[in-house]
Amino acid sequence: MGGVSCKTIVTIFLVTVLSQVSAQVTAPKYSNEFLSIGVGARAFGMSNAQVGVTNDVTAAYWNPAGLVEIENKYEVGLMHAEYFAGIAKYDYIGFATPIDSVSHLGITAIRFGIDDIPDTRNLFDDDGNINYDNVQFFSTSDYGFLLSYARKTNLFGGMQLGGNFKVIYRNIGDFANAWGFGLDLGAKIKRDSWQFGATLRDATTTFNAWTFNTELLEDVFAQTGNEIPSSSVELTLPKLLLGGGKSWVIKEKYGLLVALDADITFDGKRNVLIKSDPVSIDPHMGVEIDYKKIVFLRLGVGNYQRIKDFDGTTYGTVQPNFGIGVKIKSVVIDYALTDVGNLSESLFSNIFSIKVSFDEIK
Repeated sequence: MGGVSCKTIVTIFLVTVLSQVSAQVTAPKYSNEFLSIGVGARAFGMSNAQVGVTNDVTAAYWNPAGLVEIENKYEVGLMHAEYFAGIAKYDYIGFATPIDSVSHLGITAIRFGIDDIPDTRNLFDDDGNINYDNVQFFSTSDYGFLLSYARKTNLFGGMQLGGNFKVIYRNIGDFANAWGFGLDLGAKIKRDSWQFGATLRDATTTFNAWTFNTELLEDVFAQTGNEIPSSSVELTLPKLLLGGGKSWVIKEKYGLLVALDADITFDGKRNVLIKSDPVSIDPHMGVEIDYKKIVFLRLGVGNYQRIKDFDGTTYGTVQPNFGIGVKIKSVVIDYALTDVGNLSESLFSNIFSIKVSFDEIK
């Protein structure tokens, strides 16, 4: 009975994950969703309201057009986060530098993964005895690599334009893996204390080509009566991100920034504030208060959803976020406390990020 249970667990895991992968060909909703989580604790503290106001190395992710506002020759960003009691780990590293007086280059790497998953298919040897030496471990990981370019133009009084060439690699141990490629486009414009931005993610539709190790899957799928998946293509449809922000100076020492974003998806009805088929709109807002651009306090609200209760009724929830930051010379350290689950479950995550700048441009 124990052997059947162990094998069943692994079988269910593999069948569930791989079946979802193959289904993406006809149901691309939430494809490559790990690239929608966000980067930078500043962004998390402001509920990811960044498309119109981003102006540092993280702009390569939020809106590549914002890279041209970096005031240093080199800028590096790092972030680490853990979800679900440390089961899932999310890491980011970014680098940006100017090419000339009007253009910037950025490089970004993102990983979201679950490591050390036990594979107990061979836990019992041929004689029916437990042999823990036969237990192997594998990881399921998603990687995103962005090569970004941004440039100042004379369009509309100084519009900034940018783009990402995106490479995606996803793997489920030795069982399956996928390679994907796509493009993001961004634009940003500033008018006095106002900023406006737009990012079209997966502008040409991103394609993930999946391949499966059928030799490893034969026994697993035979136990469940499922058909072994064949090589397939997973599609990620375009998503339009719009953002705007306004800043104020308060008594010279204090500053206030208010940002409002809207994520517009075209892959069917989603559980967001404004939902229809095929277009859904998810708004979110963030506020940042600073003291001499040295100390920062951030608040955000977003991720509105309708939750069904046990009695069949539904109620609305929102996700509040909080963050702080401090700048020490050329180093910025940010922290955010963000609710990644249902409010009633109090599932909070602590996000830390650091940004380091070198050689101020004269």
